[in-house]
Amino acid sequence: MFYPLLSNYIEQAIDNASQLAPNRRELLASLSKYIADHKKHCLLTFICTHNSRRSHFGQIWAHVAAVHYGLSGVETYSGGTEATAFHPHAIAAIQRAGIQVEPVYASSIPKVRLTFGDNVHPIEVCSKVYDDPANPQNGFAAIMTCAEADEGCPVVHGADVKIPLHYQDPKISDGTDQQDQTYDERCFQIATEMCCVFSQAAS
Repeated sequence: MFYPLLSNYIEQAIDNASQLAPNRRELLASLSKYIADHKKHCLLTFICTHNSRRSHFGQIWAHVAAVHYGLSGVETYSGGTEATAFHPHAIAAIQRAGIQVEPVYASSIPKVRLTFGDNVHPIEVCSKVYDDPANPQNGFAAIMTCAEADEGCPVVHGADVKIPLHYQDPKISDGTDQQDQTYDERCFQIATEMCCVFSQAAS
């Protein structure tokens, strides 16, 4: 189903999930419960400041985990408090994980199409504000992937629930020798946690 490299990456993330700290598992449980309670039609919007790194990782790995665990009613989205671009370093990290990326030339804004394997629904992603018309306007879970966006948006209008799930921004490593390693670590961390979330939601 998934490309071989991606399939191996997912299995590693699932194995790594068993090592998550209890307090982190407790935080993730609120998202698992929301998904379990809305299995037939579940909308998730991952939000950070620029919709360039962490929120895209969240959207992408939640989509992959939903497919892996057979939760076909889940739809994943992302947005920012402002729009910039899906950062090239983040794109490179998901490519190293085994996801194929192609530019969408017909789009008026920079957009990429992500494919995951045979008979797996591809998705198109781009940077946008969280309340962009392409995103759900009501009846969704808002997952806040950075503290700044969480604090800047005390209320996300239309959301059923607002879940803080903060990650350190990998941009701190931009231009350093640790750049690829840091992006890979954040990518894998979010993949691990989404596998944990969806494993619990599917059980």
